Amino acid sequence: MNDPATLLADVEGHIAQACRIAARERGEVTLVAVSKTHPADAIAPLLAAGQRAFGENRVQEAEAKWPALREQWPDAELHLVGQLQSNKAADAVALFDAIHSLDRPSLVTALARGMDKAGRQVPCFVQVDIGEEPQKGGCAIAELPMLLAQARDADVPVAGLMCVPPHGIEPAPFFALLDKLAADHGLPGRSMGMSGDYETAIMLGATHVRVGTALFGSRAPG
Repeated sequence: MNDPATLLADVEGHIAQACRIAARERGEVTLVAVSKTHPADAIAPLLAAGQRAFGENRVQEAEAKWPALREQWPDAELHLVGQLQSNKAADAVALFDAIHSLDRPSLVTALARGMDKAGRQVPCFVQVDIGEEPQKGGCAIAELPMLLAQARDADVPVAGLMCVPPHGIEPAPFFALLDKLAADHGLPGRSMGMSGDYETAIMLGATHVRVGTALFGSRAPG
């Protein structure tokens, strides 16, 4: 089961089964393979097996790994799934195809400036502090309408919402809440679910699942 193609097929099978149970089409869910801390030679076999969307959590790490990989696989999609410092916003806009961690007004401003400078619009997911855990980052639920309005006014495209439920607690209620918040605000995207709970997330409306360990094994320290 350590062969990348086998691991990918196993995850794909679980996604397909969850979609069937939820009466959803497989095409409604994007598998984002979270490759953070893993080297290019661990990523290449998944690309060769057909996986195209990958998640990184640091701009500098992605800048080091992905230019060479994209030369060989130019259709690879790169998603920023980690916290983003405002001073790295322009670099993120230049490199990533989606950003899953928009969580504060200062970052809206920095991303708007970066997108204007680069001449490209990068879809963003607003990260919601769904479990009221400030240490994780994320916009407070009460502040979500204001942040969405700021993004809209700044012409920063919001594709949906993202969350990381509290560790060790049943995630379903948090996924259901994110789904409701996205629906209430007319947003199509729900970035939720990781290796231990992506099937539950799909049942509750996930459009993007961020799976690392089930595809790569345990991450290296860092």
